[in-house]
Amino acid sequence: MSKILVTYFSASGVTSRVAKDLANLTGADVYEIKPVKKYSRGDLDWTSKLSRSSIEMQNLNSRPEIENDIPDLSNYGIIFIGFPVWWYTAPRIINTFIEKCDLSGKILIPFATSGGSGVEKCAVDLKKSYPDLNWKPGKLLNGEISEDILKGWY
Repeated sequence: MSKILVTYFSASGVTSRVAKDLANLTGADVYEIKPVKKYSRGDLDWTSKLSRSSIEMQNLNSRPEIENDIPDLSNYGIIFIGFPVWWYTAPRIINTFIEKCDLSGKILIPFATSGGSGVEKCAVDLKKSYPDLNWKPGKLLNGEISEDILKGWY
């Protein structure tokens, strides 16, 4: 059986907690996608068109730099990719991660946290942007998660 990796980007800590719970439930390794420049509260102000996150999300070509090295993914068959939903899709740093990795032959499973949006559009956007990758259905994981969430997911 292939190893499982839970990768995630978390700007405020919510996705981090969920990712670690998911890793514990699946017996997966964990990799945090860390931006070179950490997001401040002002950077995350979605009500301001001048906030860093707003500017990044308006630019489809924005690729925030990742601080840490990408792990060797050759031993992983399943990779969960987690993130908070920003503007109804994945933050641009997720694109940075995907484009820096060789994910061919991997099963990719998105998961997200959100205060009001679902993961469906995120999953559609990822499949559309990276159609040659093997995407499985995503899930919105807010709050505590249990083994029930895993049934039939991957």
